[in-house]
Amino acid sequence: MGSIDTPKNPENGSRTLPPATDAYATYDGDKNGIDGMPTRATEMTLPVESEAIKKRRASMLPLEVGTRVLCRWRDCKYHPVKVIERRKMPFGGSNEYEYYVHYTEFNRRLDEWVKLEQLDLDSVETVVDEKVEDKVTSLKMTRHQKRKIDETHVEGHEELDAASLREHEEFTKVKNIATIELGRYEIETWYFSPFPPEYNDCLRLYFCEFCLNFMKRKEQLQRHMKKCDLKHPPGDEIYRSGTLSMFEVDGKKNKVYGQNLCYLAKLFLDHKTLYYDVDLFLFYILCECDDRGCHMVGYFSKEKHSEESYNLACILTLPPYQRKGYGKFLIAFSYELSKKESKVGTPERPLSDLGLLSYRGYWTRVLLDILKRHKGNISIKELSDMTAIKAEDILTTLQTLELIQYRKGQHVICADPKVLDRHLKAAGRGGLEVDVSKLIWTPYKEQG
Repeated sequence: MGSIDTPKNPENGSRTLPPATDAYATYDGDKNGIDGMPTRATEMTLPVESEAIKKRRASMLPLEVGTRVLCRWRDCKYHPVKVIERRKMPFGGSNEYEYYVHYTEFNRRLDEWVKLEQLDLDSVETVVDEKVEDKVTSLKMTRHQKRKIDETHVEGHEELDAASLREHEEFTKVKNIATIELGRYEIETWYFSPFPPEYNDCLRLYFCEFCLNFMKRKEQLQRHMKKCDLKHPPGDEIYRSGTLSMFEVDGKKNKVYGQNLCYLAKLFLDHKTLYYDVDLFLFYILCECDDRGCHMVGYFSKEKHSEESYNLACILTLPPYQRKGYGKFLIAFSYELSKKESKVGTPERPLSDLGLLSYRGYWTRVLLDILKRHKGNISIKELSDMTAIKAEDILTTLQTLELIQYRKGQHVICADPKVLDRHLKAAGRGGLEVDVSKLIWTPYKEQG
């Protein structure tokens, strides 16, 4: 499963962040003097101390891959990192390297290249057994830190065996594109995406927000925008309500757009397989519209024909538009399409932790709202027919909420009004609603 609306963290970057301060970045002397300046006594002994420190540091450079050390992050605080990769500085000396680091407290999307001066070399640790170290780190974490890590780790690699997971992590360990420009936003990327080899040396890419063609330089984008006549995704508009619009794009009719969308999405989805054969998929692009055009905020894809009744393959809300209810809207929209098809639907498995959380919230709100309003008995089959939610998803949701019991060979729903209200409150708001009267759509099997 792809990303829904990820938790609000400082790493959800869609703006240029101020550089970290260099105060005391490389100074190791006594900082107890006035205004942070060393005292006279410190100044007298500084040359000897500096020389000793210099020799000790030189002996450990360059840092080896796998080294653990503290690194100054954008919050100007030091955080534990592991060195994932290193590369020589273009015009530096023999020991002048940049280091690609993983912040062990945070999700992989924060991995980045850092300069040597950002690292606290006094904190360098020798390489120890990974399992032992992870156990020690876990014991030292507070409950809040563990919860923060659980919230941000939404990798969703359940479908990979150990060997495949190692291969995936090795291939994607270094983020190849640092930032992209899309419309009026500069967005920090989260993960590796397998762009064609000629883009390997690009730290930033420039996307046309309408056709999703990408370029290496700003000047190329400016020239392209003068010639590109698109002002919305290249498909059929199937929904318009206020400033929100949804376009259906056939991967077979718009192959280049579909592939470019996959390249773009992979920058923010760690675990999704990139499909080059987009012919088999339909893409539903959600846009905010103004007088300049229709600007993509997110999308979901689905197979044209799914034997497993999947009504959604991949879903993403772009970082600048997260925490606005668009992820919930996309999930609800996928079920409205299933209703139009007179089918039950379910998202493609496996679901990431965050994906399951988002879907469980949607299923809870929809099902409990019906149970509150319904008078008399109602079966799981009837709930499935009303909502287009697969019976298995209904059953597991109600079991998780402890609203279902097994009596005399059949499942019985126990819907106490106070219990329903408590669960509905815990599930949170439903976000933006889909106005079904504004949906004008013909299912794919009936087209042509």
